[in-house]
Amino acid sequence: MLRDYFLDKIETALSEAVKAGKVGCMSEYNRGSLVVERPKNLEFGDFAINVSSLAKTAKIAPPMIANAIIEFVDKEDNDYSVVGGFINFKAGKNLLTSLIDEILYKKEHFGRPENVKFEKIILEYISANPTGPFHIGHGRWAAMGSALANLLKFYGHEVYQEFYINDAGSQIQKLGRSLIIRVKQELGENIDFPSDEVERKNYYPGDYLISVAKAFIGEKNIKLEDVDNIDLQVYCDFAKEYEEKVQRNLLDRLRVKFDNFYSELTLHNSGKVAHYVNKLAQSGKIYEKDGATWFKSSDYGDDQDRVIKKVDGSNTYLTADIAYHADKLERGFDRMIDIWGADHHGYVARVKASLEALGYNPDKLEILLGQLVNLVIDGNEVRMGKRKNMVTLEDLVDEVGVDATRFWMSMRNIDTTLDFDIELAKKSTDENPVFYVQYAHARACSIIRNATNGKLDIETGKTTQSIISKTDFDNLISNFDKNILNLTLAEARKLILKLEEFKYLVVTSARDRQIYTICRYVQDLASEFHSFYNSTRVITDDIELTKARLALVFAFKTVLANALGILGVSAPEKM
Repeated sequence: MLRDYFLDKIETALSEAVKAGKVGCMSEYNRGSLVVERPKNLEFGDFAINVSSLAKTAKIAPPMIANAIIEFVDKEDNDYSVVGGFINFKAGKNLLTSLIDEILYKKEHFGRPENVKFEKIILEYISANPTGPFHIGHGRWAAMGSALANLLKFYGHEVYQEFYINDAGSQIQKLGRSLIIRVKQELGENIDFPSDEVERKNYYPGDYLISVAKAFIGEKNIKLEDVDNIDLQVYCDFAKEYEEKVQRNLLDRLRVKFDNFYSELTLHNSGKVAHYVNKLAQSGKIYEKDGATWFKSSDYGDDQDRVIKKVDGSNTYLTADIAYHADKLERGFDRMIDIWGADHHGYVARVKASLEALGYNPDKLEILLGQLVNLVIDGNEVRMGKRKNMVTLEDLVDEVGVDATRFWMSMRNIDTTLDFDIELAKKSTDENPVFYVQYAHARACSIIRNATNGKLDIETGKTTQSIISKTDFDNLISNFDKNILNLTLAEARKLILKLEEFKYLVVTSARDRQIYTICRYVQDLASEFHSFYNSTRVITDDIELTKARLALVFAFKTVLANALGILGVSAPEKM
C-alpha cells in the first residue's frame, strides 16, 4: 500500500537522520509514532505525515525536523515536500503504473492482503424466531452479516456462517395454537383470535399463517371435526418447518448462504445446556435465591447477577446463550462474532461473564450492535407494518430488488439508524447510489465492448473493423507493459489513486468490522471513473493511447467488481 510505502520511507530516513545527529536532541527513534493521513489540500500531495509530535524530544521546530528527514529519503521518482511540520508525498510514475500492473495481474484477488494473521471465525447473524416471515430489520442483518463474511473471507480468514434458530421457547407453542385457529377458520368455523390485548399476546394473529393453514389442511387431508384430535405439537412442528422454509428461500434469494442452521432445541435435548450450568455450579458460580437460580455474573464485570432458571423451573434466554457460545468455542473457532439488535446491549456483559466463568477468554466474543431501519417514502418516515404492501422483508425485496436491498441496508454504519428511501432505491438515475455504481461498471464494460467489437453500418450493412481485436485486447491485459500508461498518466492519476485505496480499505474495514465503508468507497470510485470518462476520450485515433486507457478501464472494472462482490451486489455488464 502507498501509505505503508511512504511511512516506511520516512521512518527509515528518520532513523538515519537521528544517527547522523541531524534531528536536534533525538538520540533514537522507535518506529510506530508517526501516522499517515490525507492532506487537507490535495495539491500538497497524495499523503502527509505530521512530525510535530517529535519536537518535544528533538527540541527543534517541526519544519526543521521535516527538512532533516527529507535529506535522507530515497526519493526515486516520487515527490516529497515540506509544509510546516508536514512531510507531503506525491507518488511518481513508477508507483502509479505498477499499481495498474498489479491489478491486471491479480484481477479478482487484487486487494487481498498478504501475511495476514489467520483466524477461524464463526459469524452468527439474523437468528430470528421461526414464527413468521422476516421483518425489514432482519434484512439489515442479512445484508451486513453476509457482506461482513465476504469481507473477512476476502481478507484471508476462514468464516463459518451460522443461523441460530430460536425454537425452544414458548413462542413455538404460541405458533401452534395460532395455526389451529387459522385451520379452523379455513375449514369454516366462526372463530377468531382473542380481542383482549393481554390474551392476544399469546398468539400470532398475522395473515401469513393463512397459507400455512391451507398447506396443513392439504397435507393432512383433515376435516373440521379432526382439528382438536391432533396433538398440539403436530401443529407446532408443521408451522415451524413451514416458516423456516419460507425464511431460507428468502435468504437464498438475497444471496445469503449459511453454513449451518443451529437449533436451540437441539442444544437443550443434547444435554449441553445442563452440562454448562452444572459446570458453573461446580465452580461455585451458581446460587439459589427467592426460589430462582442465579449466575454470579457480577464477579466478571456485569452490573448485577443474572437469573438462569426462573421460579417456575424454566430457563431464561441467558441459559441457552451461555451453552451456545461455549459450544462455539468447543467446536474449535478462534473468534465469535455476533450481530445483535441494539435492544440486546444488556446481554453483552452477561454472556462475556459466563464465558470467563467457564474458563474461556471472553475477548474471543465480539458483539456488533445494530440500530433499526426506518422506511422512508416520499420523504416521510413510515412506521413498520403500517403500509399494506411493505410489511415484510420479502415485500421490500419485491419492490426494490435484491441489489438495492443489499446495498441500501449496508450503506450506514451498523450503530447508526438507517433510513431506507423506497422510492429513491427504485430509481434508475444517478440519485440512486446503487444504480450510480452499477452503471459505472456497465459503462466500463460497454467501452471495452465498443473497442473490441466491430460496428455495424446500418446504411451499408457492413461491419467495420474493431479498434483492437479481442485477441489483442486479451494479450494487452495478460502481458501488460506498464510503461504504456505514461501516455495518459496525467488524466488517470486521481482514478489510479482511488483504485489503490481499495487495498487499504480492505484491511481497515476487516479490522473494524465495517461494511458501510465499502459502500462509500464504490460510490467514490464510480464518481472518479465517471469524471475520467467525461473528461477523457478512451477510444482515440492513437492506438497506443487507446490501449493505455482501455487497460485503465479494465483495471477500474476489476476493482469495482471486487468491491461489489464483497457487498454481495451484482456487477452488471449491461444496463
